[in-house]
Amino acid sequence: MTRTEEFTELRPLLFAIAYRILGSVSEAEDAVQETWLRYESAATEPASVKSYLSAVVTRLSIDVLRSARVRRESYVGPWFPEPLLTDPYEDPERSAELADSVSMAALLLLERLSPRERAVFVLREVFAFDFPEIAAAVGRSEAACRQLAVRARRHMEEGRPRFAADRREREELAARFFDAFADGDLDGLRELLAADVQAVTDSGGKGPALARPVVGSENVARLVGGFAALMPGVVDMAPRTVNDQPGAILRDQDGKIVAIIALDVLEGRIQAIRTVINPDKLEHLGPVADAWGVRADAIARRHRRDSGA
Repeated sequence: MTRTEEFTELRPLLFAIAYRILGSVSEAEDAVQETWLRYESAATEPASVKSYLSAVVTRLSIDVLRSARVRRESYVGPWFPEPLLTDPYEDPERSAELADSVSMAALLLLERLSPRERAVFVLREVFAFDFPEIAAAVGRSEAACRQLAVRARRHMEEGRPRFAADRREREELAARFFDAFADGDLDGLRELLAADVQAVTDSGGKGPALARPVVGSENVARLVGGFAALMPGVVDMAPRTVNDQPGAILRDQDGKIVAIIALDVLEGRIQAIRTVINPDKLEHLGPVADAWGVRADAIARRHRRDSGA
């Protein structure tokens, strides 16, 4: 097998590792591409191509994450990961770990960890790498990596909900939510929202966003209902899996992406509604709409309807 063939076969795994460390599709793709360039120019063939490439992409991702964290300190408003619609890596034996680790909630929990802790957690808990491989990847002893893994696992477990919803429950509840959303059914929305539900927007200052998180079932139901009233003739909503969780894509009338919605579902209720509207985080999915223009059009249409014009 040629180096190109070996790399192509392992590319989905490398992207999956980098994305979970970085929370960014574009940065993960850059790390994978740099990994290929280093492998292509390597003078010798590694004993294990998988271990070598995984180590390279991990080290690159750690370096990128360190600089990214400095940028995130000046980020305008809440920061969310770049939405991922399809995870290219599949492993039936670890499907649960893969799905859980790529959710918005899990990626936000990973932000609590140091870059090296995050890398160790991803390699060990998500992809089941051995500690010798992890030690080589992060440049620490096996004993140190075991300690990093324990700390990372403890931090993650402290932030996780106690009871996770199964996939069918999530999908059924999300379908009911988006039906009520589209209909502007406030009573239907209230029934599906947790008492302390939060609605949060990530715009990076580059699109219309909530001034602060909206909290509570009544407040969020009114917010969603108000938005639904602005949508007709301006925005179309299509339910879609986002980061292996229920979500939706909002598009303008030209088919351009306005926003991505991701839901957190727990114990039969919507716990969080996260909306990504920052165009920089959506452009990897296709053409992006001018969200400010879409908002202005929606308000103008609503005014004309209300005035009977």
